[in-house]
Amino acid sequence: MSPRGLARSFAFLPLTIGGAALLFPLWWMVVVSLETPERAGAAITGGTGLTLWPPSPQWHNYPDALREMGGAEPWSGFTNALANSVVVTVLVVIGTILSSSLVGYAFARLRFRGREGLFLVMLGTMMLPGQVTIIPLFLLFRSLGWIDSLLPLAVPAFFGSAFFIFMYRQFIAQLPESLFEAARIDGYGHIGIWLRIILPLCKPVNAICAVFTFVAVWNDFLGPLVYLHSDEQATLAVALNSFRNQYGGLEDVHLLMAASLVTMVPCILLFLAAQRQFVEGLSQGAVKG
Repeated sequence: MSPRGLARSFAFLPLTIGGAALLFPLWWMVVVSLETPERAGAAITGGTGLTLWPPSPQWHNYPDALREMGGAEPWSGFTNALANSVVVTVLVVIGTILSSSLVGYAFARLRFRGREGLFLVMLGTMMLPGQVTIIPLFLLFRSLGWIDSLLPLAVPAFFGSAFFIFMYRQFIAQLPESLFEAARIDGYGHIGIWLRIILPLCKPVNAICAVFTFVAVWNDFLGPLVYLHSDEQATLAVALNSFRNQYGGLEDVHLLMAASLVTMVPCILLFLAAQRQFVEGLSQGAVKG
């Protein structure tokens, strides 16, 4: 092997080790989810080691786990939680992209008094932990009659996110002024420029916003736990926690792993679908101010 090839091999060695370390928990979950109850419980307690692949995969563990999430009504708990999670996640992703891109465009291209100060105040809100605002928001949503509905989880997204507003602002500020001048000559106003020019050009940032928001909302547990009180309104994160409380013993760990893996699948598929735009956005979204 040439010195250059040897150097490249050594360069890829840490990446290979790091990748294997990151994939190990996922592999462990897959193997445990396909084991028998006895072997899965023994693996958790250290009584026996896991093999590379179960000698007799128990594929029925997955439908069994999803059926048990329904409680007294098989499958209904999982289907209701899945529908609620999909509705909330889609609304939040759409609302975050639309509102954050609009505000980012305003900060990047509009000239108004106090713009810089307002932008700094907006950035300052990023240092405020979300847990601090839970009680005031709960009291506000209770006064509006929104408790035990999906509105408290979806509506705030349409008022923007400070982190994504910053990313959109940085990206839009890099666009050439001639592009906006040509749009104004064609008769577009600010809303037309935002809809027809900014949003299509911001695909990399849109991908970052969509992936980050989807993963955060899909896996969010605290928000649904606070605002949703009935089983009919529960999301997958809350339903999975209830399933863990009911089937958290060693004899049911294989079902818990199967249910957890099912809830992870949409996040994995979304990242694979938006991987190219996602990586491009990370390298371009906030390079220049």
